[in-house]
Amino acid sequence: MIKDAITLFEDYLAACVEMGASDLHLSAHCPATFRVNGELVSEGGEDGEGISGKEMDTTVLQADQTKEIIQTITSDKQWDVFVQQRSLDMSYSLYTGDRFRVNCYFQRGSAALAVRWLDGTFQSMESLRLPQQLTTISQLKDGLVLVTGATGSGKSTTLASILNRINETRSCHILTIEDPIEFVYINNKSMVHQRELHTDVNSFADAVRAAMREDPDVILVGEMRDKETMKAAITAAETGHLVFSTLHTGDAVGVIDRLVGSFPGEEQDGIRQQLSMVLRSVVTQQLVPDAHNRGRLPVNEVLMVTPAIANLIRNHRPEQIKSMMESGRASGMQTMELALAQRVHEKLLDVEVARKLARNEHAFNEMLRMWSQQKTNQMAV
Repeated sequence: MIKDAITLFEDYLAACVEMGASDLHLSAHCPATFRVNGELVSEGGEDGEGISGKEMDTTVLQADQTKEIIQTITSDKQWDVFVQQRSLDMSYSLYTGDRFRVNCYFQRGSAALAVRWLDGTFQSMESLRLPQQLTTISQLKDGLVLVTGATGSGKSTTLASILNRINETRSCHILTIEDPIEFVYINNKSMVHQRELHTDVNSFADAVRAAMREDPDVILVGEMRDKETMKAAITAAETGHLVFSTLHTGDAVGVIDRLVGSFPGEEQDGIRQQLSMVLRSVVTQQLVPDAHNRGRLPVNEVLMVTPAIANLIRNHRPEQIKSMMESGRASGMQTMELALAQRVHEKLLDVEVARKLARNEHAFNEMLRMWSQQKTNQMAV
């Protein structure tokens, strides 16, 4: 018996949850493929037994099946957007309550889906093993905080843990603008309102501008995709709000040039001036394999914007910012090399894996020696 499109799709989603997969890929002429602990693994085999331990009706999807799945899970309006724009972002809830972010797109002329499981379980900063500096960031009253990293590096989970800490400890109004909503917050000490792109608002920039009339204390902008959203977020931070957002960059210093470079040349000096006044911190994150095969853990580079850092931003001195980060541990700063060396010191990360991930191997080796010396000194006391 061949399953109907919705049943087939939901079986794959259920398998995704059962396996703890972060992502699911469905495309024509391929088996369903899951991302588990950062690695891609395919469903199915010659006997039709899937890696999830469940028998699947088919191990290779056909073009009409992927198309039918998308037609089934979209509204008429969403389907029209998909056909016209050749891509669509949406959310989907399984009967179990598990939520997913779904990107529908075309490849080689046929429909395909990339699905992200939105594990809505809030985890504390401590259980995520995030650096202590993020607790300090959750206590800020205003300014702009950016969490950066590659796709799939856990930025949303880290931001959710920060916002949940605020929700648990402060009496304020939190407004999130997301595409789609990933974590559903329950009002605690704070009041939380969540707006979803294309459902509650037309664009990030429109939502941030409208937020000025909605009395928020804290604003989460899911992603700063264009200069209009960036400008609106900076303005919101200037007017006394605490604004969180994300960018896809690989290091804390580079995010400043990336943001400024999104504006025309004649506007860049002004944006740099504004950033120097409102930027409070940049947290860069990557997920690395746990040395004990317990999944992946975050490694974070942290830039805290002190008056001296603000001056370097204003005068466009990125190389000096990096140097100041290396010597700024007392201000809560840490480079990626320091963070990697710390994970090795904690026996959570294999030293050779860490060395490959370091951008500056010499700096990483120096950090390793520092941790080793500290341990020797502690044992001598």
